Amino acid sequence: MESHEVDYEIFGDDMQTVEIELDPQETVIAEARAMNWMTEGITYDAKMGDGSKPKSTFFGQLLSAGKRAFSGESLFMTHFTNQGEGKQRVCFAAPYPGKIIPLDLKEIGGEIICQRDSFLCAALGTRIDFTLTEKFGVGFFGG
Repeated sequence: MESHEVDYEIFGDDMQTVEIELDPQETVIAEARAMNWMTEGITYDAKMGDGSKPKSTFFGQLLSAGKRAFSGESLFMTHFTNQGEGKQRVCFAAPYPGKIIPLDLKEIGGEIICQRDSFLCAALGTRIDFTLTEKFGVGFFGG
């Protein structure tokens, strides 16, 4: 599945927010509790999985959610969709101070490995997965 292309703008310095503008029927996925505000035409659903495999079976979605739970993340991802007419906006913020770094996965080889709690939101079609590093102790002792 090809990812949606969303327009965004980042506001702030140490407590940043990202405001995403969605075209009709466009969707963005986000971590639970990341949404700050949204306009009237946006609807949201909590779903197991990231939506990158829409034809996935229930057990495939359950496995994906189980891996997320094992890594300490929420079982569900929230899908925000513009069901209204014209462009609509939704805004996300992290629960702690920090910088929001926008990434275009096409420019960096298609994937990136991040530490837990570093993902905020992405266009529908972006695959969010769990991986182990080469050294298992890194997960327990930092890094």
